[in-house]
Amino acid sequence: MNFDELIDRRGTHSAKWDNLQQYYDLSPDDGLAMWVADMDFRPPAAVQRRLEEVMAGGIYGYFGNPSPYIDAICWWMQNRHGWSVDPAAIFTTHGLVNGTGMCVDAYTAPGDGIVMFTPIYHAFFRVIEAAGRRVVECPMALNDGRYTLDFDAYDAMMDGSEKMIVFCSPHNPGGRVWTQAELTRLADFARRHDLLIVSDEIHHDLVFPDQKHIPLAVAAPEIADRLIMMSATTKTFNMAGCHTGNVIIPDAELRKPFAARMAALGISPNSFGLHMVEAAYSEDGAQWVDALMAYLDGNRRILDEGLNAIPGLKSMPLEGTYLAWVDFSGTGMSPEEVKSRILKDARIAVNYGQTFGKGGEGFQRFNFATPRARIEQAVERMQKAFGDLQ
Repeated sequence: MNFDELIDRRGTHSAKWDNLQQYYDLSPDDGLAMWVADMDFRPPAAVQRRLEEVMAGGIYGYFGNPSPYIDAICWWMQNRHGWSVDPAAIFTTHGLVNGTGMCVDAYTAPGDGIVMFTPIYHAFFRVIEAAGRRVVECPMALNDGRYTLDFDAYDAMMDGSEKMIVFCSPHNPGGRVWTQAELTRLADFARRHDLLIVSDEIHHDLVFPDQKHIPLAVAAPEIADRLIMMSATTKTFNMAGCHTGNVIIPDAELRKPFAARMAALGISPNSFGLHMVEAAYSEDGAQWVDALMAYLDGNRRILDEGLNAIPGLKSMPLEGTYLAWVDFSGTGMSPEEVKSRILKDARIAVNYGQTFGKGGEGFQRFNFATPRARIEQAVERMQKAFGDLQ
């Protein structure tokens, strides 16, 4: 595994690199893509080998006997996260944005309120609003430079029309890895207001060496009757293009509405995704993730030190994910000037903070899952673009 390898993804139908011109008016020739949340690394060799074996067979018929795929998911969750998953609880969707949409569709009605603790992953807004549901934004508190959940404030915001929480664990974009105490308070909040929880845990393997992710199903088993878990290999192993995610519903009665919607819409997974998941959730995959996180930890330190050296910039201390959440409010610049300097002067594409909801204003999100040479280049460009503040 060579994470330093500079892979040219231009001209490969890469959303991250080939859309730079369309969305940012940046030339792929000299622009740096630090926006879309995929990595510029090859997945584990075991995944490539499995695909080559499938290709060598030359037959691409319907996929049968998913037991090894299901067993691989259960093995991974037990061995990596201490979570014992019932095979019958696992549903496969076309990624977790699709999984979120399926949950909203199966368990809520038009006009219902969906609670989200903001700022939060921007695609959730799109899915919820497109379904005719109402986003209830509950801004997180900033304490000592990190996000915390203020349930006393959220209690006062509920009016009874809310039906569901969409929760991000680890948090995107703030990088929090939630503690047992925080998850317990979340479970209590959900019971007080009779809310289902959809826990998006797609970043659960991407936690730094000094952190420990606790699946909500492990942290709060007492709310199994109102809990829907979401996980995937796609972020962990850089396989987003396979569009294969898992909605895991511990309670047998709670599964029924979701299973009914899956059946009504005729949803079934593609065979390539199932092969890739089975290959990734293995001993080889585990070794690859451990090496990845050590490498990303180095990238995180270089980016944080470089950006924090610019007066007025503050990168939020990350506990998980490969997405730096950087506060530019200390510069005193308008959001437009900050964007202009990042885009036109540094020639870097980032995600703009306001798209993540209330509390995102003044922040920008940088994806640092790329070879270290690009991180060093990004730091150099940013320091030059904001050089007058030095």
